[in-house]
Amino acid sequence: MTVKKIYRLKRDRDFKQVIAANQTVKNKFFIVYYLRNQAAGARVGISVSKKLGGAVQRNRIRRQIRAMFDQSDIFATPVDMLVIVRTEYKPDHFQEAQGKLLEIMAAIRRIANE
Repeated sequence: MTVKKIYRLKRDRDFKQVIAANQTVKNKFFIVYYLRNQAAGARVGISVSKKLGGAVQRNRIRRQIRAMFDQSDIFATPVDMLVIVRTEYKPDHFQEAQGKLLEIMAAIRRIANE
């Protein structure tokens, strides 16, 4: 299963709005900007730099990140998130990257529920 389209950030203005809030959580593989929203659940946007490879490689990374979100319960939290993948990310280290992203999501969930 993948992240349903209703749970995705799609428009450029949505991306800019989340970045303008300037609330971030970072680690080795990801920078995640977040902003509380008025919707019933979370929305996610994913940005992968061309430095990580061609279109096929970048799409593979996006699919992996969507799979990581599918395995979490973040969608109950009313927050918009923009995941920026750092160049240190390696698609072959899925389990390690998943653990790092889950740590970030837990931190965002704690902050959003305050």
